[in-house]
Amino acid sequence: MKKGVMRPGHIQLRVLDMDEALAHYRDLIGLIEVDRDDQGRVYLKGWTEVDKFSVVLREADQPGMDFVGFKVLNNQTLEQLQGELVDFGCKVEDIAAGELKGCGRRVRFDSPTGHMFEVYAEKEQTGKWGIAPQNPEAFPLDLKGMKATRFDHCLLYGGDLDGTLKLFSEVLGFDLAEQVVDENGVRVAQFLTISTKAHDIAFIKHPEDGKFHHASFLLETWEDVLRAADLISITDTSLDIGPTRHGLTHGKTIYFFDPSGNRSEVFCGGDYHYPDHEPVTWTADQLGKAIFYHDRQLNERFLTALT
Repeated sequence: MKKGVMRPGHIQLRVLDMDEALAHYRDLIGLIEVDRDDQGRVYLKGWTEVDKFSVVLREADQPGMDFVGFKVLNNQTLEQLQGELVDFGCKVEDIAAGELKGCGRRVRFDSPTGHMFEVYAEKEQTGKWGIAPQNPEAFPLDLKGMKATRFDHCLLYGGDLDGTLKLFSEVLGFDLAEQVVDENGVRVAQFLTISTKAHDIAFIKHPEDGKFHHASFLLETWEDVLRAADLISITDTSLDIGPTRHGLTHGKTIYFFDPSGNRSEVFCGGDYHYPDHEPVTWTADQLGKAIFYHDRQLNERFLTALT
């Protein structure tokens, strides 16, 4: 049942060197730098995104993810979800409007997999980058690098997948779109959606909680993914794997690392999901094909390189 959560709104990532990180996220992936704050954080967005920002970079001693935020319909929804999160047993923190520049009050909460999330209702809307809201052109002419259109989803690793699925489905209204189960029927991976996308967030079972696997950015075409591979080579960026296709979600993809060791993905295509769809199920013995459909073999680095 939908609870008024609309979409992933932003992710805050920790990076070791801001200039190197901007060369990756702004110049290579092609996100637009839109602002900075007095904490030294840098705000970016994909060119099709209407809200002011979707990626926040924070310089720190350790890489990884601080939190992911989801935008909800309105402040009434925010108040209702805050109460339900408390009732669920989450540790809930109220973050004042303006703590992130241009963003309204946020309700932050923990999760059974050890990750931090937040919901919010208001963010300054600055419109698509370089595109007029009336009689818009097809795209702006000053895009850089891979020309990422939006922040799409992230993949996180942690232990209690059942607890986090319960939190996201019962409190936040997400659907289970796709899953991987082991020989005992235990779910070891889950792909959750709050929209018609193949997934808005995903989790893989891992003995250590709170780990970050990747942030993913949408490109328009397979040709764009192939061009991204060329740019990765041209810039001597650390490649993980690809270009290839997933069996899970059927997206066409490539994975690579930022200079701090955080993994990035750019992809195109993929399945769609409606609330009346049953979850697609893969068995763990086919995990290689599920993740890398062409090679049908797991890349050990893909499973173990986490921040």
